[in-house]
Amino acid sequence: MNFCSSCGARVVQRIPPGDDLARHVCEACETIHYQNPKIVAGCIPEWGNRILMCRRAIEPRQGLWTLPAGFMEMGETTEEAAARETLEESGASVEIGQLYSVFSIPRINQVYIMFRGQMKCESFQAGAESLEVKLVRADQIPWDELAFPVIRIILERYISEREQGTYGIYVGNIDTGRVLRTDAD
Repeated sequence: MNFCSSCGARVVQRIPPGDDLARHVCEACETIHYQNPKIVAGCIPEWGNRILMCRRAIEPRQGLWTLPAGFMEMGETTEEAAARETLEESGASVEIGQLYSVFSIPRINQVYIMFRGQMKCESFQAGAESLEVKLVRADQIPWDELAFPVIRIILERYISEREQGTYGIYVGNIDTGRVLRTDAD
């Protein structure tokens, strides 16, 4: 950041009074410009014993597979964002269920919030950000073609738990590999 969005003057990085982190601060109007991680919300959409997956049409990781998820918009809840992203990327309407995981990725300033999701019907189609969308059984998941490590971690746990018939809620840090199960149904 070079210029203040309030007055247009140059900003500098310094620790404001009462803070302990360097922030972008306008030298003219003293506005402090906070930068915070981006929230990625999505779900694991299911129809019967199959999971809906999307092959990415955009970078990063174009051509690889993922679960429908994307950045939250202002004024939305995480559940609304997960349902909207699923509809946009896969054309599928979902009923958002239980929270499944919250994974921090500090090195890229993102937090993934993933829910369990139930498709309202078997209808789906690739959206603008997807090359292809398909329902897959656990043995059909394209493990070697997954776009993001966080998606692999989520799917591995989910498939294992689905076989057991019980689901936890996971919180973790993808950068360190630390994952905690915080709850179970």
